[in-house]
Amino acid sequence: MAPTTVVRLQTVTEALRGLTAPTEVTVVSQASRENVLLQTLSCNLSAFRQKLLQDPDILTLRQLRENVMTQFTLPLNSDDIVWNFVAEALVLLLCLKQAMIDVLAQFTPPKRNPKSPECAPPLSPDTLSISQQKTVQSALQFVVTLGICPYLLPGVGVPLRCRSEFAVTVEKMVGHFMPADGTWRLHTVTQVLLTIAGHPSLESLVFSGHLGDLIASLCQLGYLPIKGQQDSVLGKGLPGYRASQKVARARSGPTQTIRQAPAWLRRLCGQFLSQALMKPHGVQAVVRGILEGAGAGLAGGRSAEAAASDWRKCDAVARILASCPQQCLSVADYYQQVCPQVIELFHMMDTLTARQFQRVATTTLLSMVKEQPNLADRHLLRPLLAPLVTCLRTEGMAEESGQEEVVIVGELELTRSVEDVYKVCVVGNDPLPRLMESLEGVIRAIFNLYCFTKQGVSHLRTPCQEILLWFFQKSETKVALQMLKQLAGLLPLIPSLQPLNQFTAGSEGGVKLISKRTVSDDDEVLYGKVYWDQWRAECLADLLSSLKESNIAGDFFIECLKGLACLAGGANCTSAPNCTGDLPDLQQQQLITVQLVAVMCEKIGHSVFSNTVQVIEFIVATLERSCMSMVHRTEEMVEAQTLSMGMGLIAAMLGGAVQLTSKDFVAMKSMLSLLTQLSATHPDPVIQELASDLRITIATHGAFSTQVVSEAAHCTMGNKTEGANRCIDPGRAAKASAVIEDREVSTSDMAVQPEARSSSSSQFHHIFEAAFDPEVSTRAAAIRTLTQLIQQHNPDALRNQEKILTVFLENLNHEDSFVYLSAIQGVSVLSDMYPARILPELLNKYQISPEETEKKQSVEARMKIGEVLMRSTRALGEMASHYRDQLIHVYLMGTRDSDSSLRASSLSNLGELCSCLDFAVGSVIHEVTACLSAMVKTEHEAEVRRAAIHVITLLLRGLCEKALQVLGDVLRDLYHLLKFAARTDVDQLVQLHAQLALEELDHVVKRVLFPEEKLEKKIMILP
Repeated sequence: MAPTTVVRLQTVTEALRGLTAPTEVTVVSQASRENVLLQTLSCNLSAFRQKLLQDPDILTLRQLRENVMTQFTLPLNSDDIVWNFVAEALVLLLCLKQAMIDVLAQFTPPKRNPKSPECAPPLSPDTLSISQQKTVQSALQFVVTLGICPYLLPGVGVPLRCRSEFAVTVEKMVGHFMPADGTWRLHTVTQVLLTIAGHPSLESLVFSGHLGDLIASLCQLGYLPIKGQQDSVLGKGLPGYRASQKVARARSGPTQTIRQAPAWLRRLCGQFLSQALMKPHGVQAVVRGILEGAGAGLAGGRSAEAAASDWRKCDAVARILASCPQQCLSVADYYQQVCPQVIELFHMMDTLTARQFQRVATTTLLSMVKEQPNLADRHLLRPLLAPLVTCLRTEGMAEESGQEEVVIVGELELTRSVEDVYKVCVVGNDPLPRLMESLEGVIRAIFNLYCFTKQGVSHLRTPCQEILLWFFQKSETKVALQMLKQLAGLLPLIPSLQPLNQFTAGSEGGVKLISKRTVSDDDEVLYGKVYWDQWRAECLADLLSSLKESNIAGDFFIECLKGLACLAGGANCTSAPNCTGDLPDLQQQQLITVQLVAVMCEKIGHSVFSNTVQVIEFIVATLERSCMSMVHRTEEMVEAQTLSMGMGLIAAMLGGAVQLTSKDFVAMKSMLSLLTQLSATHPDPVIQELASDLRITIATHGAFSTQVVSEAAHCTMGNKTEGANRCIDPGRAAKASAVIEDREVSTSDMAVQPEARSSSSSQFHHIFEAAFDPEVSTRAAAIRTLTQLIQQHNPDALRNQEKILTVFLENLNHEDSFVYLSAIQGVSVLSDMYPARILPELLNKYQISPEETEKKQSVEARMKIGEVLMRSTRALGEMASHYRDQLIHVYLMGTRDSDSSLRASSLSNLGELCSCLDFAVGSVIHEVTACLSAMVKTEHEAEVRRAAIHVITLLLRGLCEKALQVLGDVLRDLYHLLKFAARTDVDQLVQLHAQLALEELDHVVKRVLFPEEKLEKKIMILP
């Protein structure tokens, strides 16, 4: 066509707009909607044809229209107005396509200006504007609604009545004029639309909104059984993943209003779905196509989150993938082709589709493992766990290659493997036998990886921890305990991580496995092994602490105790049923067991036991170890204390601490022989008597109980004093109980009854003597009892204040925390009740500079006295202002001490004092400010600078709104000091403390400037 006869795109789109635009028509009253629509189509068609003949401006369009009509046989003058309208719209769409081809053929792109390379290239001349695209979409909607949908068979595609109210009107209108050549019309419209879609600029407009109707039409035209002939025209020029989606939708729309798809269409969809699954990347195309309508794929957008929660749809897709189609020759071939594609679904990077794809992949994998365990293990689980298996089975490769380091498993492979296992196990949460068996083979690698990630920062730590917890929760108790023993080192790991292989941090926050050459330093190897054993025990204890709700932690702790009892037997260890003495190095095994028990006691504590039966088993293990120690004459002080604790627990349980059931008494039967042995062979007669009485009580199921058992139970449950909880033996328990009962007598009763006063004085001397007992628990209990006597104003305690203070001060140097903390509490109570006598002596001891030979010990003692002074200051409250000068003088001198810990302690006490002084701090605020400023700017130790900033925080917190009034002269200096520390200090914690102090100052100023409004009602009585 010559350049002068090229039709402009605007001319064609304006003609389409005139044909499809709504117009006002005169209709008879009470006319139906379908009649109004029919008259509107007729009027628009007549107006367009009249304009086409009379308007000289669209002469070129008329010529192009005649050329197009010669290529396509489209009758435009039939008796059916609707078909005439559809045919005219199709002709104009074909004209639009030809016009685009013509203008594009004559287009010569201009040369790019080198002076302005940032300018965007010019648009292609066949590009439609937004308004033109809307016009074309309206025309396509008319063509599909009037030219395709009325001719589809019931059950094929979505009928008009289920689309919109306008579509219902169209269905009623075309239903009255259904022609006999409907199939020919359907074929014509479908062919023209596919021809139009051949142009790139029109393809997206056709397929984005009408692909489902086109595929439904193609299915009916190509595969409807007619005289045994089936010709396929489906899929020409259609995108692959969309075809899967629309084929599925072609069967039906909303299920509540559409009849079931015909049998031939169901078979056809199944055949196409099977063919798509067997192709490369077919699984992803099918899943994307089916789930796209729920918000994934190209749709994306707002409904993506709602689609991810539509688990029913994802499960339905998973069932389709897990079922072998009939067209496949064998299930093994199907699994071999589909399983690798299922694994690829776990690694989708698109955030809109990742959640849905992962849900489908997880459900599909679990379904395949359930239906075909052997095939799923070969094609799914083994590839999924391959990197973790490599961590356990690879020999040292660095020596073979001659390199210093060789990467065995890369960071991406290991990260994907761990995340995939997490999605399948933790998210899928279906403990299938084959899945648990496969996971058991790599649980050692996951535990080693978890131990490594706990040493630093890695995003793999949480998935590894969740996988381990899930495995122990879902496994049988026997399997879980066996695996815990292997992870702890009590049983050999088969397979295990090779010595030359080790994990190292990756560049993306993950972990990779490398192989190093042989390390020649034996000391380094030994240190690494010892460190690894200790770190492994701590990581295992952390895992078990997260399993408090299950019984696995308590069962494993009891197994460790039984192992200790077995190892205590020495040569007879191998004969014990539950011990692990088959290892060659029994001494190493004993060290690991002791270390495990210690770490679990520290990290888990008493919560390790979740039921009464576990406590009973713990006591049985304790009694077995004691009996074994007596047989081999190896009993020590710790074992004697453990035995006393265990027998006290039995007495407490029998005394009513817990509600025992018949099942609990059955579990206690194993104690009878052990208690019999203790009552006959233990050297302590008190233990013998208690063991005999406990045996009788257990044998009678609690029907008979002696006084000895009751006293032991009272000592163990000890509600009166904390010292009673740490009794050493029943004899001392009885004595402690007597002391407590006598101490409950009031002072007035003692004054009335001389005999009672004499008895109380005797008991006080017994308690005072117990404060010098070498046994830690007895001494601590005595110190706490003396403290309580002072609080109760006991006459004997008040008369011996100086002696009691001396005892408290001497015990401040004790190495056991239970003792010196009790002493600190006692001195604090004394200084609170008698500050005038106690505080000067404490201040004198706090400021004495130690000799170099005793510096370390004296520093610790002075810091403990500082703790006492801080508690005393806090207890004095507003009365602290009376001792302000003495306390501030000592604290300011302490800030110049040579030891940094004492300088920090003095500053901490100074802050506590300033928070209590209120307005009394005003006269010494300049000295305090100068000291703090010097500390922040010149102190080398970060700990001391932190304490100095904390003093300012406590000062502002204590003064509250009064800070502006009290600190008026130095407030600006303190503000500048805090800003200086926040900006220039190298220690991050100092910066944090300074920022917190600035925030405290900000709150104070805001409360002053903007006081809180209080709504109050005042009632005034008029005279």
